[in-house]
Amino acid sequence: MRPVPKPVERLIEELNRLPGIGPKTASRLTFYLLRSAREQVQALAEAIGELQEKVVTCSVCFNIAETSPCPICSDRQRERSLVCVVEEPLDVLAIERTRGYNGLYHVLHGAISPVEGIGPEDLKIAELIQRLRGAPVQEVILATNPNLEGESTAMYIFRQLAPLGVRVTRLAHGLPVGGDLEYADEITLTHALEGRREM
Repeated sequence: MRPVPKPVERLIEELNRLPGIGPKTASRLTFYLLRSAREQVQALAEAIGELQEKVVTCSVCFNIAETSPCPICSDRQRERSLVCVVEEPLDVLAIERTRGYNGLYHVLHGAISPVEGIGPEDLKIAELIQRLRGAPVQEVILATNPNLEGESTAMYIFRQLAPLGVRVTRLAHGLPVGGDLEYADEITLTHALEGRREM
């Protein structure tokens, strides 16, 4: 005899496949949905369905959008000589929230990680190089994450872009606002010292 109905078991299994959701959280979410109003569950199901139907990858920058090219690539008010390279679409959202950047983007969809079997050919690096050959880009900002994979990816891209003669910069790494020096690790302090600027 099955302890839970098959549909409940199936939803738990599917939720458990999502990153960051373990068996307990998947079970909790499933039983929450069982207690929820039918309209709420239906709205969630429709939203999930729309992900595959209405979201596309931009043919220029590889960000996610409802149209291709995406609104950022289509916006003529944006600085077209500046391209910020990020790992994931979520990184675009984070930078856009700052309202301090008005250039274009290029989304790699990951980072080089030999441990996970992800090489340069699995990312949108070749597309970046092709894009830069045909565009009046003066500067590429490498905004990959400040971890081993992000640093390796940035270094690889830097080497690939060197022959193109485009200026390549890296986001400064350092101390968070409100942080104390005494609690910062050596790598963070080193990056903060290297990324210092005029006052």
